[in-house]
Amino acid sequence: MDGETNNAAGLWPVLRQLAKGDILGLGDSAASPRTGSLEARTTHADKVVASVCPYCAVGCGQLVYVKDKKIIDIEGDPRSPLSHGCLCPKGAATFQLVTGSHRVSHVLYRRPYGTKWETIPLETAMDMVADRVKKTRDANWEDKDKKGNPLRRTMAIAHLGGATLDNEENYLIKKLFTSLGIVQIENQARI
Repeated sequence: MDGETNNAAGLWPVLRQLAKGDILGLGDSAASPRTGSLEARTTHADKVVASVCPYCAVGCGQLVYVKDKKIIDIEGDPRSPLSHGCLCPKGAATFQLVTGSHRVSHVLYRRPYGTKWETIPLETAMDMVADRVKKTRDANWEDKDKKGNPLRRTMAIAHLGGATLDNEENYLIKKLFTSLGIVQIENQARI
């Protein structure tokens, strides 16, 4: 039998199937030395971190595989009661979202009337946003209505949150913007 197996191993796959009686090609006759050496990309991961897909409000579970502090793969989490390990095409492409060479990893700013983007530090960009929010809020503050009733609001700023924000993030956003006097606060998940 060993002589037959060795002879069959060198045959063209279709002949190997016929020689072994594996007509459908689902058994050993479909294997090759290369298929024996294949392994999952995630086999050598240092750790696996549970996460949630960032694309929509469904919140499918994901497993993020990390090696040497770098993400090596992202797959659906079979323990997720929502998705049972399945991901839509966008969720399945999350790995490229995180690791893609096309991803912008710095702040780009184009000055008013400018024609080119320039790179600025994140701290500078955050300060610019804070300054503009304060300036807009102060310039459009409504302390009282015409009858003297307290308003303490601004109608010049609104917020529309994304569907991937979870309850905790929405809670903090609502608290922050309410404390700033912003009353137009909505979430895309409800629209």
